[in-house]
Amino acid sequence: MANAGAATEPLRRVGQLSMLTAQAFVAMVAPPYRVSMWVRQAEQIGVRSLLVAGITTTFTGMVLALQTAYSLPSLGVKFYVGTLVSKSVVRELGPVLTALIVGGRIGAGMTAELGTMKVTEQVDALRSMASDPVKELVVPRLLATLVMLPALTVIGDLLGILGGLVVAVFQLNVTAPFYLNQVFDALTIGDVCSGIGKSFFFAYFIAIIGCYKAPHARG
Repeated sequence: MANAGAATEPLRRVGQLSMLTAQAFVAMVAPPYRVSMWVRQAEQIGVRSLLVAGITTTFTGMVLALQTAYSLPSLGVKFYVGTLVSKSVVRELGPVLTALIVGGRIGAGMTAELGTMKVTEQVDALRSMASDPVKELVVPRLLATLVMLPALTVIGDLLGILGGLVVAVFQLNVTAPFYLNQVFDALTIGDVCSGIGKSFFFAYFIAIIGCYKAPHARG
């Protein structure tokens, strides 16, 4: 019986996450709308993560440009550094690194905050006042993450490309117009949509898992 319970535990968790997701999205579109709570969470999740996410993506673009050009000098890679940096950052590195930074910063904090409210019976107090905890606690965090993480990803992509520009100009002796022309020629709408689309999925998982773990807090 213990083995059967262990085998079905992942399915049970997936079911609970699915139910929480459905409740959150239904509550998201149903009035009343907690705009002030959403703005507060957007500031906490997005604005306060901007500096660390920006620094990370900027230096990632710089290192990517430098190491690629120095690793393959015989192929003349430095003349294609704009293409390489823009494609890599916009499609893959920008969304992934931004999600890692934001997830590490707010994911555990979100769980700890809601878990503390659960342990101190604040969630039960909301229910006693006929308020929906999902509407009051989960929806603002989920919506703020879904909006702010893609926005941070776009800013991180721009900073990563600018970081590559700095290295290309001052270290690889590539002119700024040449680098930027490569960037504009290489990037397509599909590249941009691919990176931003990934960030929505990352945002969903960060927020929903953080909110899901909170009700299981003890102690």
